[in-house]
Amino acid sequence: MSRPTALLFTHSHAAGMDRAVEVAHAAAERHGWELLASKDAGGSEPSLFIVLGGDGTILHALRSSLDRRVPVFGINFGRVGFLAGVEADQIELGLDRAFAGEYEILDLPGLAISANGETQIALNDASFSRRPRGGVAELSYRIAGEEVGHVRCDGLVASTATGSTGYNLANHGPILAWGVAGYVVSYIAPHTLTARALVVAPGDVLHVMNHRSRDGVDIAVDGVQIGELKPSAEAEVSYLPGLARLAQLPGSNFYHRIREKFGHLAV
Repeated sequence: MSRPTALLFTHSHAAGMDRAVEVAHAAAERHGWELLASKDAGGSEPSLFIVLGGDGTILHALRSSLDRRVPVFGINFGRVGFLAGVEADQIELGLDRAFAGEYEILDLPGLAISANGETQIALNDASFSRRPRGGVAELSYRIAGEEVGHVRCDGLVASTATGSTGYNLANHGPILAWGVAGYVVSYIAPHTLTARALVVAPGDVLHVMNHRSRDGVDIAVDGVQIGELKPSAEAEVSYLPGLARLAQLPGSNFYHRIREKFGHLAV
């Protein structure tokens, strides 16, 4: 009988990574798993992704899992580690429980961004931002046929609940608890005091319009630039439920995690 297979994703520059990889292989062996480095996956059919790294590495693994919806279990070797199941000092406990199947699944939504005849998928966020040497952007957005905002700004961000603690939070947008359906739209450095973030219902499609006649704006998906929104062009953003599967230890509490990672939201 063949052993189940897990793929290992690592942040190669994290302190203590060589030792952590050894611990991961030992845990896999104890539980009868075959653990392969993600770069050596070949034609394997993994049942689990193990990540030793921070949120960026976990996000990379989640994106790699989209075609197969494999659960992703993260151990934080980064700074914030909001997506991680356990911290680095709990690596043995976390791995033993992950390989024993003692975890719960959180289904993560995404966003489909359609522009220039192509569609890209974001798990955290999609941003439309002015170029470093370009002028101020002028962006508007429509929802259900209604123009909700039209602002001179540095850009606009659409975030899922998973991504709402990232770029959106830096824009003073609201944090969406995991499990909340829908997404949030916030402006980057708006040139007005009246600009507000907006939580959008999951069934409503967002249309972003670039009103500049000569300057394009950069489009980035999960922090990676994918192209530009040309002058006078429009992009479409829509909500996609249940794209990826994040494995968490039983009893994980989103609000405890907020307190642990960001402190009190108000004092």
